[in-house]
Amino acid sequence: MNIAVVMGGYSDESVISIRSGQLILNNLDKNKYTPFELHILPEGWNVIIDGEKYPINKGDFSFEKNGQKTTFDTIVNTVHGTPGEDGHLQSYWELLEIPYTGCGFYQSALTFNKRDTLSVLAKFNIPRAKSIYLSKGDPITAEDVKETLGLPFMVKPNQSGSSLGVSKVNDLADFEKALEFAFAEDNDILIESYLKGTEVSVGVLNYKGETTVLGLTEIVSHNDFFDYEAKYLGKSEEITPARVDAATEKKIRETAAKAYEALGMSGFSRTDFIVMDGEPHFIEINTNPGLSPQSIFPQQAAHAGIAMSDLLDSEIALAQERKVLWKR
Repeated sequence: MNIAVVMGGYSDESVISIRSGQLILNNLDKNKYTPFELHILPEGWNVIIDGEKYPINKGDFSFEKNGQKTTFDTIVNTVHGTPGEDGHLQSYWELLEIPYTGCGFYQSALTFNKRDTLSVLAKFNIPRAKSIYLSKGDPITAEDVKETLGLPFMVKPNQSGSSLGVSKVNDLADFEKALEFAFAEDNDILIESYLKGTEVSVGVLNYKGETTVLGLTEIVSHNDFFDYEAKYLGKSEEITPARVDAATEKKIRETAAKAYEALGMSGFSRTDFIVMDGEPHFIEINTNPGLSPQSIFPQQAAHAGIAMSDLLDSEIALAQERKVLWKR
């Protein structure tokens, strides 16, 4: 099978995505698959072979080398942010009838939108922070936010990943700066009440046809919260398994699986919670979690004793099954 490992994207997360793609390339079973490295970047879509670039034909997602055309049997999608985590590429591949890993285009679009995700999960009684939704230009004052949410509070872009544009506001004097920082990433933002507790990140996936909680990782940030620097520049401790009691672990696992199924998910995911008084409060779900050596999902797979190559085999098989459903 020809497998396209697609990485990159149009956001600041593209560097992390390319690291994730390299891990996938290193873990695909070469006895089963012929993997190709594909970069989708603002400057172009290209297959990379021995350092040379071969442009993708967007008409059918193929490429040519030495006059020979190559197509793909399955796409392993590891594009973080837009256009690979918000449903755009998934819709395109589905129109071309090329199976791809991860969740479908609707689930991708839904979960990339924090406000809409919270709205869906509200129907399933999953605890979460109180929030205010704001579009650029909407009138609001720091005092309004404090009256509704208390202090401190979090300001974050509605559609963004890797904690880009996220701020914790401890002093109302910092509110305007936090708004500017978030609006630089998106025209819509969320302002949320601050949840003080233990941060836990939970890997969930459909493994061999069953919703499986891969593991729990406790996040101990050296910064004020788990920001980009803490995630990717070593300013945090990631403890797998999380240091929680058995009853709390059971509740986190059940809540994570419930959220995954409520959102109609498939594929790899990482759901973040803040645990307060033994109760997990939903923060967000990431449908293309980082797979670089520093990332949480591979740590959890290693602790669970499941090889990444086995997880990828399962993902590719599920993608092939999805193609059969399209044709019914």
